[in-house]
Amino acid sequence: MKKVLLFIGCCLLVAALSAQTITQKLQKAFQQFENDSQLKHAISSLYVIDAKTGQVVFDKNAQVGLAPASTQKIITSVTAFELLGRDYRYKTDIILNGRMSHDTLFGDIIFRGEGDPTFGSWRYPGTTRDKILQSIVYVLKDENVKNVTGNIIVDDLNFETQSIPDGWIWQDIGNYYGAGAGALCWNENQYEIVLEPGNKIGASTKIINTIPTLEVYSLINEIKTGPKGSGDNGYIYIAPYTINGFLRGTIPLGEQNFKISGSFPNPSGQFNKELEKKLSAHGITVNNKYMTGLDFITNNKEPNYKGISVFSQVSPSLDSIIYWLNKKSINLYAEALIKTFAYEKQGFGSTDSGVAIVKKFWKDKGLDEDELNIYDGSGLSPLNRITTHAQVEILKYAKTKAWFQYFYNSLPDYNGMRMKSGTISDVKGFCGYHKANNGKEYIFSFLVNNYSGKTSGVVNKMYKVLDELK
Repeated sequence: MKKVLLFIGCCLLVAALSAQTITQKLQKAFQQFENDSQLKHAISSLYVIDAKTGQVVFDKNAQVGLAPASTQKIITSVTAFELLGRDYRYKTDIILNGRMSHDTLFGDIIFRGEGDPTFGSWRYPGTTRDKILQSIVYVLKDENVKNVTGNIIVDDLNFETQSIPDGWIWQDIGNYYGAGAGALCWNENQYEIVLEPGNKIGASTKIINTIPTLEVYSLINEIKTGPKGSGDNGYIYIAPYTINGFLRGTIPLGEQNFKISGSFPNPSGQFNKELEKKLSAHGITVNNKYMTGLDFITNNKEPNYKGISVFSQVSPSLDSIIYWLNKKSINLYAEALIKTFAYEKQGFGSTDSGVAIVKKFWKDKGLDEDELNIYDGSGLSPLNRITTHAQVEILKYAKTKAWFQYFYNSLPDYNGMRMKSGTISDVKGFCGYHKANNGKEYIFSFLVNNYSGKTSGVVNKMYKVLDELK
């Protein structure tokens, strides 16, 4: 018995010394990090715990709220698994509102959106634009609809008209990563502009085409030709629901068919125009208008229908949505989920209500709600402030759930670690999980705000600190 107790005591001593060693290594590495000239005016926070015991391994500024950038998506993802469930699916209904006589629908066709961010997405075989438009044609032909006396209506009023959360900046919202979430999304609410640079630096550029073709909007091109190899410095400036936008900045000399990606200011309107072309091409005539919720709001009316759903476009399951949300850091998916929390619980999708639900959920789990000072679901807003302590606690919570492996698989691999990254202006973050060579498992969050110089330089220095966990 004495030998057994002595062996156990030695094991505990070794474990304690090992923990002390990793803490000391992190302290030294973090101090060097903070002393770097690139961090002279920055504030940084690193919080690390033992994944199995929950013991704190390292803590610097863990209770200081910092802008998290896209590391905030781990909070939205984990909350979604809990509130919606791994198998949750969105649906978009096609409703025939009227009566059929021979091949004519005396009434309207309604498309009722419930916020599916994958509607028209190219990431899944069953959700592409062509697939959905063709499915709509098949459904109407199966119902023998060749003429519609009424309107084609996109009912997108289950979500608020404010598609862009508070705090998003003007330079972001016209670009693909600034796509807002509505009750009806289309092609992930984004498009590509194909540009041809001029023949010298400073020369004007030319728009070759857009993919898909912009149906409702026009763009004024002010992009100039930049130095060869200067990359994509082009930005699109267009507000939600407007019809005119501006292209500004530069694209590199010598690169033909150069693409930049923008966000639809009115995805419902874009969908309606594409649908109108598709139905016309298949001989289905619509006597009146193609309308969206905005048309009803403008005329102080609400869509009023009692028709039956003849088809539902169903999204991929939530675990698949979150896979792409984190792998590709898709802001649209995160913003759709935030509004979906509110829609499912309160019957109407809004960012503010969704944020309140997220904060209450984690408060009920024991987190101080002031550690989650958030304004959106994706982290794109520079107003967000989150503590590294809160992020680690949420990651620790996720590890106890049956759906954890699906969440873990969604996290990208950076620097040999499974972690979500985040980047906005002068903000860089990483948070996630790592199993060391000695078998120890760690959960960590590392945020840096207001650094100077290039992001790549900060990233390499952050990796050097995190390497101590290996």
